[in-house]
Amino acid sequence: MWEYRFSEIRPDDRAAVAELDALLARNGIRRDAHLDYIVGLYDDERGEADEKLVATGACFANTLRCFAVDDAHQGEGLMNRVVSHLVSRQIAHGNAHLFLYTKPDTARFFHDLGFYKIADTHDVVFMENKRDGFSSFLEALAEERRDGTSAALVMNCNPFTLGHLHLVERAAGENDNVHLFVVSEDASFFPFEDRFRLVAAGTAHLTNVSLHPSSSYMISQAVFPSYFLEEGESVIRAQASLDVSLFARIAHAIGVTKRYVGDEPFSRVTGIYNDIMKERLPRAGVECVVVPRFELDGVPVSASHVRQLIHDGRVEEARHLVPATTFDYFSTEEGRRVVRRIEEAGRVKHY
Repeated sequence: MWEYRFSEIRPDDRAAVAELDALLARNGIRRDAHLDYIVGLYDDERGEADEKLVATGACFANTLRCFAVDDAHQGEGLMNRVVSHLVSRQIAHGNAHLFLYTKPDTARFFHDLGFYKIADTHDVVFMENKRDGFSSFLEALAEERRDGTSAALVMNCNPFTLGHLHLVERAAGENDNVHLFVVSEDASFFPFEDRFRLVAAGTAHLTNVSLHPSSSYMISQAVFPSYFLEEGESVIRAQASLDVSLFARIAHAIGVTKRYVGDEPFSRVTGIYNDIMKERLPRAGVECVVVPRFELDGVPVSASHVRQLIHDGRVEEARHLVPATTFDYFSTEEGRRVVRRIEEAGRVKHY
């Protein structure tokens, strides 16, 4: 009779992490870059000093990810135990509504554990533990539907710049209503609450703009799992395809017929993402409007550039790249904490 015990795998435990990575590799996946908690299920038959990692799983925010079971222990119900452990831990930490991404050939297993498909592509199935979660979200969003033409934007705003403002003003000037979704995940230098507040302050003069958190149904790069896909462009395309599928249903619920995006001369990821939106959104009745990047003195304005200036101790030079409300934030207590975090970081640009 096998005996097992759960133990947290901490990032600073090099031996445990090496064993984790080896188990994941044997299952054809990689350790995800965004993990809040990793648990290992250990074979305790031979004693703690000689135990072996036989199953694992992890969490990031309200998502479950990075599941693997050792081949020698398949069919013992270990994955059920890992999932149950993670669900119980999430609920204990106040996360009752949970999400996961899995391969199409394992979706049935998670369905049997109480997860329901939201959307899928050739590579990925997106699931949640509420049968009517997405449909209820769409019904609530439909109450925000307005008469006239409606457009949407989805922005991270890390931080909110004049480039972002230019894009919002363009959409607001060409449509009766604009629904601006700010990415909710706290995986940026600027916390979500601060980003949302800066966007609200910077767009306060635009009376036809409504702000929304993006929710878990708009997939950011932080939340989307790349660990079971081939690295490189395939990950970007899988994420974009799934996100476009979900957004099309959101757009239909809220009456949106245009999505505005900024031209992206710097980020390869965003450039590919834009190409897929231009290709696939029109099939769902949503026009993808690509707006040339706002420039000052011939140089495109980007949040990455602003973060680089902050990192290099040149905050004052960012004054002309952001709305006054954003620049004023840098001198607040919350803003100074973010500035210090950026100054101490390694790479602050994304590609």
